[in-house]
Amino acid sequence: MSRSAHVCPASHSFQLLTACAFAALLVAGCREEGTIEVKNIAFEGVEHVDEGRLKGALVTKESSRFPWGKNQYFDRSRFDADLKRIAAFFADRGFPDARVRSVDVKMSDAQDAVSITISVDEGQPVVVTDVRYEGFDVLPAWAFRRLQRSNALAEGAPLDRQAFNATRDAGVNALREHGYPYATVAATETPTGDPKHVAVTYTATPGTLASFGPVEIVGESSVGEDVIRRELHYEPGDRYRRSRLLDSQRSLYDLSLFQFANVEAITEGQPAQVPTRVTVAEGKHRRLNFGIGYGTEEKARVDARWQHANFFGGARTANLNARWSSLDRGVKGDFTQPYFFGRHFSFGLSGVAWNASEPAYSSDVFGGRATLRYQPSRRNSASISFVSEYQRSAISNAALQDFEIRDELIALGLDPTDGTQHGTRVGFEVDLQRTTAPNLLDPRRGYFASLHLEQSGGIFPGSFDYYSVSGDFRHYLSLYRRAVWANRLQLGGIRSTGSHDVLEGSVASIPFGKRYFLGGSTSIRGWGRFEVSPLSGSGLPIGGLSLFEFSSELRLPVTGKLSLVGFLDGGNVWPGSFEYDLDSLRYAAGPGLRYVTPVGPVRVDLGYQLNPLPGLLIDGEPEKRHWRVHFSIGQAF
Repeated sequence: MSRSAHVCPASHSFQLLTACAFAALLVAGCREEGTIEVKNIAFEGVEHVDEGRLKGALVTKESSRFPWGKNQYFDRSRFDADLKRIAAFFADRGFPDARVRSVDVKMSDAQDAVSITISVDEGQPVVVTDVRYEGFDVLPAWAFRRLQRSNALAEGAPLDRQAFNATRDAGVNALREHGYPYATVAATETPTGDPKHVAVTYTATPGTLASFGPVEIVGESSVGEDVIRRELHYEPGDRYRRSRLLDSQRSLYDLSLFQFANVEAITEGQPAQVPTRVTVAEGKHRRLNFGIGYGTEEKARVDARWQHANFFGGARTANLNARWSSLDRGVKGDFTQPYFFGRHFSFGLSGVAWNASEPAYSSDVFGGRATLRYQPSRRNSASISFVSEYQRSAISNAALQDFEIRDELIALGLDPTDGTQHGTRVGFEVDLQRTTAPNLLDPRRGYFASLHLEQSGGIFPGSFDYYSVSGDFRHYLSLYRRAVWANRLQLGGIRSTGSHDVLEGSVASIPFGKRYFLGGSTSIRGWGRFEVSPLSGSGLPIGGLSLFEFSSELRLPVTGKLSLVGFLDGGNVWPGSFEYDLDSLRYAAGPGLRYVTPVGPVRVDLGYQLNPLPGLLIDGEPEKRHWRVHFSIGQAF
């Protein structure tokens, strides 16, 4: 039988409060520490603060709800201190009168676990009636308006100490970003006559208007000093800006040459020319990494990568990558010359020998490309590539044995005797990207947008003549209690030009491996990989030339590193070029689980087809199972 202790009047001291709770534990015949598992911690009366953050501030933790998770045990001294932490937590968020009213302790039937309910009286908050700025007139008008808009401490809100300090720090950073490296900001609270209302004033002392001075470099050995200097985002004589120091430090880390890099201003004495010091520690320039993995589509996967940073000096890099899985296998190599024309340009050469074994076809690619890349910032990039590749595609055996689609194979440029298509692809590719998402492995806010343009044939020799355009847009919105609403939209189209093909203007001048397919772990998840596309007369997916797809996913944290997901996917592929029929979209929905790991979230999704694809054959048989389970690593998008 469970036992319960309800701690009494809030006016009692913390010692009496916790003594009542511990009495229930002792009555159960258990020791106070180390043997009683904490199953659950709940709060009552908490309205104005995040309960998840309040739990995070406690030393007493809940045991994991999963068998592989960690068990947490009750400790009297820690819980006694936690009750005081609760009051301090509320005081820091503008509720100085908050107190713990009672603690309810319930023992499990086995007398080995406890559930704790803490009742809190938040009291009346101290409210900010006015936020004033003094001494910030040295800032440009637009910069001052931005500072006010980004004010973390809002008028009419409780006096949150984190927001109070964050607003002061934002003022310091704004001044240091506009040439005042020695700026300080004092924050004061002014009584208004009402003890529950206060005005806050931020007073700036800008100090000397300064520019960058001489640069000192410390710690380099095999990397030339000129390589380090060219990565700096400032030069002596430039107006001082704090962000230039941070950008320079990031650029040094991006070279993959240093295990440590620090760029700092030396502000002793407040000189008008601010000296800076760059301190680096070089890492290993040659690295060999191995990785293994598993997914429902690629099955077992083995990856190997060899990297040589500072290849022939000048921060040049060379990479060799190899992969084997049931889905794809091969070798890729690349060489990159940074600082090609200037800081933001790089030039690369790459080669590939790769085989992809898709459900509908297999393809082999041999060739290389030369790429000029322009990246003016971490958020934006653009590149243009000249591509020369030999491609060989072969349809599945099931399609080859279907004599009813012989004419379709010929129209697609495939040899009906062996189901193959081969030729050379020569042309250009252009890629534009912009991202504001801080972490693309597990994004929580911001967006990602990309545009891909491709042209083969035309004035260039080769077997294929076509152009294609595709776009990918993803948006991530942070919601209450670490939830994320993620959305994606993809659009693509391919058109044959056939300028020197005997079948001018036909799809035979498009490589079969470039055709669009949907379905799989990152696509419409109610179907398997590449199962959504135009079908042959006998029901086999043969791909198409126009694609439209969207996904919407709500990611809800459950406990610790585990999250629950609900998703809706939709889209289709059509046989014509740039022809879209949104009335014929296929839809799938379902739940999923995510478990965070250092290499990205482990993902399991169950997708159910809302409107199955009529006539689809799977392994030569009509499709009967209208759901799919997908297991992989990394978010779907």
